[in-house]
Order: sequence, then structure tokens, then C-alpha cells
Amino acid sequence: MKEFIERNEWALILGGSSGLGLATAKKLAQHGLNVCIVHRNPRMQQEAIAKEFETIKQEGVQFKSFNVDAFKPDIRNQVINELKVFFGETHKIKALVHSVAKGNLKPMVSDENSELKTDDFMLTIQAMGVSLYDWFKSVFDARLFSKDARIISFTSEGNSKAWQNYAAVSAAKVTLEAITRNIALEFAPHGIKANCIQAGVTDTTSLRLIPGSDVIIEQSEKRNPNKRLTTPEDVANAVYLLIKDEASWITGVIIPVDGGEHLR
Repeated sequence: MKEFIERNEWALILGGSSGLGLATAKKLAQHGLNVCIVHRNPRMQQEAIAKEFETIKQEGVQFKSFNVDAFKPDIRNQVINELKVFFGETHKIKALVHSVAKGNLKPMVSDENSELKTDDFMLTIQAMGVSLYDWFKSVFDARLFSKDARIISFTSEGNSKAWQNYAAVSAAKVTLEAITRNIALEFAPHGIKANCIQAGVTDTTSLRLIPGSDVIIEQSEKRNPNKRLTTPEDVANAVYLLIKDEASWITGVIIPVDGGEHLR
């Protein structure tokens, strides 16, 4: 059912060329929501990414993409200004989805590898946490949000558990959650709803970058009541549910989407 097809609304997805972001883009397009993806990928990956983007276009929705550095303020302003001209007075952003992964996975102490420094924390927290607010506020100030907009970001169980090499990303996830809660509180009068999805362990490129990811995968499969990992499509389904009209009273929460993995 393409319930969004006639509504001139868009999903702006930050980090939508793979993993959770790409799965979300495909799911929302299937239901008639126009899609704009901001991503950063090298030239060698462009052919594969173009094929993925083509499947989105085949859903009959409008589609735009920007292969740019989303963390540079001038680039962000350029993208938003271009969208403002492209949208005119009739199109608006229904959903802003934050799915970026850029950070440092270093140990705090090591005799063999580079150790985590303060600069590593700051880079990771800015990219995977504060950048949500940067983009949200820029879109808000440009008056591009619809009257019932949804802000959705992705966190992980590392927000409360200590994982080896994950300290900087964990700090970023906690920051992301705090920002999400306050957006929900302070922008409620403007029709904004903001939530975090705590995805279960998902076999993505980002996960594979974590040292010891094979162990994380094995343990997660054992403790998950459904005896499997979370898939990007599981998470995309939850995003879709959260942007439906019926979800308008859900805001300011961290929602586990993990098949019960958090229960153990």
C-alpha cells in the first residue's frame, strides 16, 4: 500500500547507501515516500550503489542523492538550499533518518595498537551524535519539515554495555539519544516527533569493522530468543511504522528492535 504516494513528502536519509539506511530507503519508497539520500562513498563503489538506487526509483517515487561529506557545515547548507529550491512550496520532509557511521574503534590501552585519544572521542561524537542536531536544526530553520515530521536515529546496546574498542562510539550513541529526547521535548509544539531505534546486532559493514565482531555475532545468535541476528529489513520495517500517522503519539523514546535480544 503506497499510502504516501500523493502527499508530496520526503524522507531525508543521512547515510543511506548501505546497511540500515539503504534498507530504510527501499522500504519507505515501497510505500510511496519520496527519498533523498546523503552519503559518502568512493568512486569504486559507485556502480554498485547506483544499482541499489535504481531499485528505489523503480518504486515510482521521486529520488535524489548527494555523494558529499555530510559533516561539513557548508556542504550541509548547500544540500539544504538545493532541496529548498527543488521542493518549492509544495514538498516537505516527513522523515529525517540519521544512519551515519563514522568513528574510531580503538582500545583505551594497548601495547600493540594505537590508543584512543580525546580527538578520537570528539570526532566520533560529532559525526555519530551531534550531526543529528546539526542537520535537524538546519532543516527546521529552512522550514522544510512537514506539519507532522518524524526524526529517527539508530543506537545500539553499546549505549549501556561496555564493549572492547567501542568507547568512542558508545559515547556518541549516548549523545545521540540525549539529543533525540530533547528534540522530542522542545520541538513538540512544532509537530516534531523524535525517537531512537536500538537495533539488535546486525551483520553490516559497520559491524564488521568492530574488532571481535565474529564473537559478537556468535553470542548474539545464542542469546536472541529468535536465534538469529537482526536484519536491516527488520529495522526498516520499524522506521516505516514510526512514520505512519498512527504513530504520532510515540516520541522521545528508545525502542529496541532486536527480536528480544535485550532480554538476556
